[in-house]
Order: sequence, then structure tokens, then C-alpha cells
Amino acid sequence: MTSQLHLLGLATTALLASPAQAGGKFAAPAGCEVYATVQMRNCQVSQHYRCEQDAPGDQWAAYLDGEGPFYLSRIDTETRWLESYDLTTGERDALLSEADPASFTTLITTGRDDYDFTTESSTGEVRHYTGYDQLTGEKVTIGGVVLERTTFDLTARSAEGDLIWHRVGKQFIHRDWRVFWADTEEFENGFGDRETVIDTPVAVAQPGDKGFLSTEPIYDCDMQMTEAELPLNIGGKRP
Repeated sequence: MTSQLHLLGLATTALLASPAQAGGKFAAPAGCEVYATVQMRNCQVSQHYRCEQDAPGDQWAAYLDGEGPFYLSRIDTETRWLESYDLTTGERDALLSEADPASFTTLITTGRDDYDFTTESSTGEVRHYTGYDQLTGEKVTIGGVVLERTTFDLTARSAEGDLIWHRVGKQFIHRDWRVFWADTEEFENGFGDRETVIDTPVAVAQPGDKGFLSTEPIYDCDMQMTEAELPLNIGGKRP
């Protein structure tokens, strides 16, 4: 499968991103081309790339922290979440069904998009997600790249309907690249525990720019990281 080829590519990247080789360069899988490297708050850096063997409009995002790659995801041209990998456990989540597919086109043409979809993990866990994205009309320039701010509300429930978590906050989109990035959100789990998560982009590097393909995150890496189990706040409709 194509996705497994990407996963093998990330295993190689993990060597480049190890603390012993700080400053290494990200190597996308064969047949793929990185178009942006994004440094974010909370000691994270992401690599965004497209592959010739995938369906037109599909794209991948690999996320790394100070210990290397930890998350990989694929979305389509409408930013529908298709699959993701937890690179620390090897667990895969994939889109199972959609009552109301996410539509980036709807968002940028009407200002709001609602969605309702279900995923299934490689361990058999089924989750049901409902929510919306809405443009605020605000534009922000980061690293010379113009982003548009959105608000969002996203709820995850078990197959039995029990609340797993609820997220509400702000994100960014790039209209031409058709991608989301995180900003600031409030997270609450099913036990009522709450947390504020800030993963705002700080710098965007494109081919030829300083920092392009860098695997070393540089912002907030000296902060004491919480041990609380939080969802990955990495933009878009991600489980």
C-alpha cells in the first residue's frame, strides 16, 4: 500500500531527526516532494508534501518533536481526513464512513463547513466526529505566507455515544495549499479535565528558504512538557 511506503520513509527520517543528529534534513519518500516546512509552538515542526503515486490533491503531513517523527497523516483536496499513523505506537486510524464529508471548497466559498464522519483504528476502536470550521475574515502573515484564521468546534464520541473529548478554538488555513494548521484551542476530555493547547505556526519555509526541510523544532523546546494525554492539535479534522 502507498501508506505503508510512506511509513517506511518516516522510519528512515527518524534517524535523521534523532537528538544525536540535530540539524538533519527531512527526506520525503521516493516520488514525493515537500512544499513547506512549518515551525510551530510547543516544540514541533511539520513537513508537508505531495506524492505522484497518490490521487490528485492528496497530501501528507509529517510532524516531529525533539525526539523525531511522531505523527503522519494524509488528507485529500477537500481536506477530508483519510488516514493517520501514530509513529510511536504504530497504530493506524482510517476513515470509515461519512454522513457529511468535510469540504474545503464549501468553507472558502460560503465561510462555513460542517462535517460528520467516523474512523476506525488498527486496534478496532471506532470513533464518531462531528463539528464545523468557520472563517473569521482575519488574515495573518507568517513567514511571508498569508494565512486565514478560522474558528472550529469538534467533538469525538465512542461507538456507544460516550464523550471522548471536545475541542474548540482557532486554526489557520492556506487557501491555495488547501491545508489547515493549528492555533489555540481549549480541550476537555470525557472526565471533565480541561487544558489550553497552543501550537501556533511561527515560521514557514518553502524550497530555497532557510530552515526548509529542517527536522529540528526550535520554539518552546525548553518548556516543561505536560504528561497529560491530549489530542494532537495539528490542524484540520484530525482524530
